[in-house]
Amino acid sequence: MPLTSFVPGHDDSVSRRHWLAQAGGGFGSLALAAMLHDEARAGKSLPESPFAPKQPHHPPRAQRVISLFMHGGPSHVDLFDPKPDLARYAGQPIPDSYGEVMTRRKVAKNPLLGPVKPFRPRGESGLEISDFLPHMATMADDLCVVRSCHGDSVNHPQSVYQMNTGSILMGRPSLGSWVAYGLGSENQNLPAFLVLPDPSGGIKGGPPAWGSGYLPATYQGTTLRPGPSPLLHLQPPENVGPARQRKALDLVRRMNADHFADRSEDSELAARINSYELAFRMQTAAPELVDLAGETAATLEMYGINDRQTRQFGTRCLLARRLIERGVRFVQLYSGDTNGWDAHKDVMENHTMMCGRTDKPVTALMTDLKQRGLMDDTLVIWGGEFGRMPMSEQGTGRDHNPWGFTTVFAGAGVKGGYAYGATDPIGLRAETNPVHIHDLHATILWILGMDHEQLTFFHNGRDERLTDVSGHVVHDILGSQVSS
Repeated sequence: MPLTSFVPGHDDSVSRRHWLAQAGGGFGSLALAAMLHDEARAGKSLPESPFAPKQPHHPPRAQRVISLFMHGGPSHVDLFDPKPDLARYAGQPIPDSYGEVMTRRKVAKNPLLGPVKPFRPRGESGLEISDFLPHMATMADDLCVVRSCHGDSVNHPQSVYQMNTGSILMGRPSLGSWVAYGLGSENQNLPAFLVLPDPSGGIKGGPPAWGSGYLPATYQGTTLRPGPSPLLHLQPPENVGPARQRKALDLVRRMNADHFADRSEDSELAARINSYELAFRMQTAAPELVDLAGETAATLEMYGINDRQTRQFGTRCLLARRLIERGVRFVQLYSGDTNGWDAHKDVMENHTMMCGRTDKPVTALMTDLKQRGLMDDTLVIWGGEFGRMPMSEQGTGRDHNPWGFTTVFAGAGVKGGYAYGATDPIGLRAETNPVHIHDLHATILWILGMDHEQLTFFHNGRDERLTDVSGHVVHDILGSQVSS
């Protein structure tokens, strides 16, 4: 017999759910909610994998990114941005026409320092590259050199944060985290975002440079250490076999499902639950990843792994290739310890050392990607947090310069053998087609198939994004397949 509503003029036949909602001043709906909640808990549902592949906003040029971060600030006017006027007026003070120069130290009135090594036209394109980089010079026709980059801070930590997160303030999500959040991963046995720091020491600003900020904690960068144990605490004790471990993990999974039923909005809890399963899968995937025994002797030689000078960075470049082969979405390598490319005292000495460590491995990475057919859909980015001043410091060094510097792109359909934008005649400020860091980020996301204005996360009452409220895609560095 159907329940009746007892309301004149209404259909006599109503559902049990409707009646419960009406009865007892609405208390029945509370009972119903409890029943449905119990049913949900009985299903023991766990948070969905945050790394499941997601659809981009438009057809992408790249499926993955390798970011080569030259920590400390490589000198654009000594590497990729030739300035004849800087050579011509070397030893003289900066002309008054350049106005007030913002510097960290009192170097604004110091004499100009000319390029410390000559530039030469390279490849069929004639792209000019310094003698500091003889190996990368052979790849000139594959490189897109953006010479008009600029940022907002003259200090290392804030500039490292901005180049990685879009903000000079600590605590915002990094570019790699946004990419992992927006696209997921092609390999569920490895994190979507992996970081390979310089073994010599940490960077200015520390791990927040690859943190997830207000995004779910799952999307922060996972650090891959050098040596046979790339991830700490990954291996179980010798007396714990796979079957026993699987049983323990299944128990934890059931308990987590019950715990998560009441806390589904807790992103840190969701991240921790997913990390158990991911760590179990990584116990098989990670050791194989760092085992280079299967690489040929020619490959090891190409990356400079047999050379003491290039061994460390060469190994990380080779690991980067192996990671993206296995579906990792974003890989970031750091060159330079606490000081790195920070050439305050002597550009020649500093850049001879840093280029000597990285030039051959970077070239090997790009060559290897091309040979394996991976360059077409992999975006390689080379650059630091800022450039260097045209004025001298301590006679032969240069101070920080965020007002004009260079970032290099390769692969993923960007224009090769191409220089975009320009700094002024002495390399002090971005002058022609200036590209702010927000523009760089918008362009990188676009290459990956994401619109930087649509890739958002609701936080503190607003839709946050990597590029804040600005950023323009630099379509001119892209091939004809990408519409403007």
